[in-house]
This record gives sequence, C-alpha cells and structure tokens, in this order.
Amino acid sequence: MEQLSDPGLYDYLPFDRRPAIRWPNDARIAVWIAPNIEFYEFEPPENPKRKPWARPLPDVLAYSYRDYGNRVGMQRMMDAMDRTGFRGSVSLNVALADHHPEIIEEAARRNWEFYSHGVYNTRYCYELTEEQERKLIEDSIETIRKHTGQKLAGWLAPALSSNIWTTDLLAEYGLLYTCDHFHDDQPMPVNVRKGRLLSMPYSLEMNDIIVYNGSLYPPRHYGEMIKRQFDQLYRDGERSGTVMCIPLHPFLVGQPHRIDSFEEALRHIAGHDKVWLATGREIAEYYFEHHYETMSAAIRDFAAEGRGA
Repeated sequence: MEQLSDPGLYDYLPFDRRPAIRWPNDARIAVWIAPNIEFYEFEPPENPKRKPWARPLPDVLAYSYRDYGNRVGMQRMMDAMDRTGFRGSVSLNVALADHHPEIIEEAARRNWEFYSHGVYNTRYCYELTEEQERKLIEDSIETIRKHTGQKLAGWLAPALSSNIWTTDLLAEYGLLYTCDHFHDDQPMPVNVRKGRLLSMPYSLEMNDIIVYNGSLYPPRHYGEMIKRQFDQLYRDGERSGTVMCIPLHPFLVGQPHRIDSFEEALRHIAGHDKVWLATGREIAEYYFEHHYETMSAAIRDFAAEGRGA
C-alpha cells in the first residue's frame, strides 16, 4: 500500500523567512476566545470508528456532566469574559440553536461570532461521503444564518473528525478559515482545489478539555499556562504579528472553582497595550485583505528555491 507522508494540506515556510504581519493599531498579537458550545446526545447513532462515550450506553454521568455547561457554566464564563472585555467566537454544534435558543440569543446580544462545529458533538465526519459532508456544511450555513443573521466564516469539525477533502469543500462554500489544523502561531494559506482558505491558529495546548480532562492540571496551573502562552507570543509578535486562541468548554472552565484563575489570566492579557481582542472572522478578514497575497508569494518563492517540500 502506498504510504502518504505528506497530505499537502498546507506548505512549509519557517517563521524567520516570512513577511512580517502587522495587525490593526500596530498590535503585536491577536487574541481570540473560542467557546465550544456543544450538545452531546444521550443516545447518539453509532459510528463504526468512534464511540461517543467510554462507558456503556446509556451514560447518564457523561451526558449530564456536559449538560452542566449549557445550564450553568455558560453564564459564568460569559460574565468573566464581559468583565475583562473579551468577545467570543462560538464553535457551535448547530443543533443547539433548537435545543437552547436562549444561549444563542445571549451570545448574539454580546456581538459574538458563530462558526460551525458540526450538528452534534456526538456525530462525527468519519465515514461520511463527500456529498454527505456537503449537506452538513449547507445545514450549518443555513442554521447559523437563520438564528443569528451571520454568514458562516469558520469551521471546526465535530470532535475534530475532518476528512481529507473537508478544506476543499469549505473553500468551495466561501468559508474563510478552518481550525482543524494545529500547525502554526500565524494564519497560513491552505491548499484547496478552488478558491482560498486560511488555517486559523486554534491551540490544543490551551484547550481546557485537554488541560483539565487530559493532563489533569489544576485551575491555577491553567491560568499560568494562558499567561505564559500570551507572554511568549507577545514577545514574538514584536517581529511579526501572532495569534493566540483560547478554546473553552463551559462545562469545564465554568465550574465555580475554576473561573477565578481563568478571569485572572484574561485580565493579564487585557492589561497589555498592542493587543487586538478579536474574533476569528475579524482576524481572517484582515489577513485576507492585508497579508494573504504576500504570504502566498513568499511560500511560492521558498518552494522555487527547492525548499519547503
């Protein structure tokens, strides 16, 4: 069987060979927060490649634990972001618009962005055909338009279950960015069959579900991680603008004993000058207008030198 060593999703260009990125108002860094507002089904349909719950069905514990975020944690997280001046870019399981329209209304009232995280976080893209994935994207576009009036700009596959053709479809439908690649601290062009698409920095390292449920770090450690991540990217951004993403899950960060350290970290970020508190859409639109062409040209020049393969 032929081994695919590089899927060719994006090209290589080292940080010190790139044209400098300048953000609005000479900001060194763009910071965006991506709350994953999700709905986990109690008894989801089976998928041959992945089980939704580690325990046997029906799993009341796992279902109700995640439901905490939509009932309580969400409001606590929103309040902390309000107090520190941050907006959110909602990574939305679009079925939540029908289950809990009140949450959509609260986020929209705050002028938050909505992008798609699939329909449910218990229905994956594994084993979908390209045509079936088209229907999923079309459903997301229509649901977000119907409930928020926004044009869908971004994508994070449900449970990170993207396919090799997913980015081609996103570009075809006019989306601006994907969060499914985790390879950089700056937006970078994605190779697609037709059109244009960005890979937006979305950090697994800063993702609360990995920090709390994977690494089992305490809240104070998570707060320090956010501050240290920011401090380094802020220093790097003096040379060329960087992007920091903080992906969240309200059932985790919104727990009473965790919220203070999260809010303290946000105050640390907001207390600096030359910081752009943005949404994913705003970062993508600015990058396309000011940096996409020069970065693409630099990538082509690097490849012409026989490098970057």
